[in-house]
Amino acid sequence: MLKIIHVVVTVVATVFITSGCSSTLVPPSQKEGAFPQVTATRLSGEKIILPDALKGAPAILLVGYQQRTQFDIDRWLLGLLDAGIKAQIIEIPTIEGMIPGALSEVIDNGMRSGIPKEDWYSVATVYEDADKIIKAIGNERPQSAHVVLLNSAGEIIWTYYDGYSPRVVRELRDKVNSLG
Repeated sequence: MLKIIHVVVTVVATVFITSGCSSTLVPPSQKEGAFPQVTATRLSGEKIILPDALKGAPAILLVGYQQRTQFDIDRWLLGLLDAGIKAQIIEIPTIEGMIPGALSEVIDNGMRSGIPKEDWYSVATVYEDADKIIKAIGNERPQSAHVVLLNSAGEIIWTYYDGYSPRVVRELRDKVNSLG
């Protein structure tokens, strides 16, 4: 049984690492505007439509294109929580390609095994609509979290993808506070 689990984990990790971001798309020069409507599945099992599921309050999306992005996402989460930012915060693993889509349950189970159950609600994976997110915010520097601030209407009003920065956390906090 352990051999089977090891093989499955190895296959999933290989697919996840090699399938993310098959081509690089530089973020659009105009970073504001509508966030694309995409289907995501929370690790808690609930299917949601973004950005509709987040409307009504500001939301910060931590988009990750590769497994190694998790380190940067974790730093952002800690910084955002420490700064007391008053916004919904959600991780969006964005995995393009047919093979990851076919293995979505296996990949999601792998993520569940490393994330406390009480946090599953704040992680929503996008498979089939990954290309829409890439076109909207780009995927340059896929090893870094792509941080996206949506206003209460679900529109992109701020993006950042150059790696974690405490200075930028303060800038983002001020931007969220200016939304009221």
